[in-house]
Amino acid sequence: MKVKIINKSVFDLPQYETLHAAGLDLRANIDESILLKPLQRALISTGIYIELPDGFEAQIRPRSGLAVKHGISLVNAPGTIDPDYRGEIKVVVVNLSDMDFELKSGERVAQMVIARFERIEWIQVNELSESDRGESGFGSTGRK
Repeated sequence: MKVKIINKSVFDLPQYETLHAAGLDLRANIDESILLKPLQRALISTGIYIELPDGFEAQIRPRSGLAVKHGISLVNAPGTIDPDYRGEIKVVVVNLSDMDFELKSGERVAQMVIARFERIEWIQVNELSESDRGESGFGSTGRK
């Protein structure tokens, strides 16, 4: 699939880091480093603007390495970029650790996965069909 992109950042276009990667890495396009205190969040620019085809979204997800090594995640994960959005892609980064974290310009701060989606039409009913699971949820299948 071909996707139109405008890159107003000082960095290369987002790219897949491995042959079979699902996500393209997004870089922080900031003028100077940002010090994130524990539990602090910040809106980070990427300088990237895209035009997706109808029926596709861009999911903005945390990077696992930042999460496990530094406790850095995204507040609204996954974030959704709709196909009719034309603004800059920005990510809401949060420091969930107990230590300060310095986010530097050019750092790969999130990943973007392009996914197909369906639009639905509601059918209002008085009851739903039965299933083996029924209404069981929130840990009902156990931990092992």
